[in-house]
Amino acid sequence: MTVTDAKAAFTHDDAFTATEATALVNRLRATFRTGHTKPLAWRRQQLTRLRDLLTDNRAAIADALHADLRKNRAEADAMEIGLTIAEIDDYLEHLEEWTAPQPAPVTVPGLPGSTARTQLDPLGVALVISAWNYPVNLLLVPVAGALAAGNAVVIKPAEYAARTSALLAQLLPAYLDTDAIAVVEGGAPETTVLLEQRFDHIFYTGNGTVGRIVMTAAAKNLTPVVLELGGKSPVFVDRDADIATVAQRLAQTKFANAGQTCVAPDYVLTDPGTATELQAALVVATKALFGDNPQTSDAYGRIINERHFDRLSALLGSGRTVTGGQTDRADRYIAPTVLADVRPDEPVMQEEIFGPILPILPVADLDEAIAFINDRDKPLALYAFTENDTTKRRLATETSSGGLNFGLPMRHLAVQTLPFGGVGESGMGNYHGRYSIETFSHRKAILDVPLS
Repeated sequence: MTVTDAKAAFTHDDAFTATEATALVNRLRATFRTGHTKPLAWRRQQLTRLRDLLTDNRAAIADALHADLRKNRAEADAMEIGLTIAEIDDYLEHLEEWTAPQPAPVTVPGLPGSTARTQLDPLGVALVISAWNYPVNLLLVPVAGALAAGNAVVIKPAEYAARTSALLAQLLPAYLDTDAIAVVEGGAPETTVLLEQRFDHIFYTGNGTVGRIVMTAAAKNLTPVVLELGGKSPVFVDRDADIATVAQRLAQTKFANAGQTCVAPDYVLTDPGTATELQAALVVATKALFGDNPQTSDAYGRIINERHFDRLSALLGSGRTVTGGQTDRADRYIAPTVLADVRPDEPVMQEEIFGPILPILPVADLDEAIAFINDRDKPLALYAFTENDTTKRRLATETSSGGLNFGLPMRHLAVQTLPFGGVGESGMGNYHGRYSIETFSHRKAILDVPLS
């Protein structure tokens, strides 16, 4: 276990104790109470330094991501580093605008001359717990939001991405203000100890099982939470869609990061005739992306560890294999796989796949697709390929999901003017851009009534 804090960076073999955690949080809270983190100048400085961390260490970050996930440099630079820098740049450009007090009309009779406004106050000490699949972006984007809002932050990197976690634990204290920011490395024991502390906000990205643990711990102190979870994000392919384009975009988004993306397309719903055409097109699209043998492609990643490899391998028996299905446990390799004729009761449809397996399920029409989606937990995202405005309207109004994309899966995640978050089983709360500042702040109502 490693703890990096304001005064020391040390590694020891003993468990991270409650006494250490309490001292850590209390020290950051003492810093926050001085007002140290509230000035916009301090926030800009921390955001600029966080940006410098990413630009100065691009190669080292890419190396760590490759070691953990076999993530290629182009993907690491775009999805991990580039998107995080874009988020920071957005704060630097709009920070004053997004944090300015907002006037409110006074419409209550009997308060002549009164004025009202709302003011965003930072919450205090935030805890940010990251996920391993995008261990830079999913850690530093919420951290940037917490800093932009003026908070102190305890940062918990993802332990499964061990090389990336160690690198960030080394770099973050070298760039950021360690009187207000601390990094705690480790796994479940360290996270458990942290969750026993009183925070002013907890931001967790991961799965629903741990999300419930986080929420239970937060409830003891009435701590607000954002839970960025996951779920089975469906894709509806309409008869009018250009199937070659659909296949190319599905393969590109589903098999990025070896399918280990919370908003990756999880399964496809389409009519039997379109399904047959789509299957053939997906074979072509997958080969165009990764060649005849994806295991030798620099563009194709690996499963994070053997436990997840075994879980995914057990799902390959569902339906009929259209393409892929090959595995190599020693290399943590599962080929990009498309399954056809999948039944709703098969293992691959019982949990979020979170890997490079794409089931295709036949439905008669849009009505059956909407019923299928609504009979299940609300997904983090819903995708559709259609040119029909009525179909788009019905999906927007008759289903519930964290986000809805037409024409290209996953890209809403990169649009900083949109809130990103789940609903129901896929999470609660949202972030990105000004929505992160709102999340890590309290909007305080202020009324000023004249004395005379």
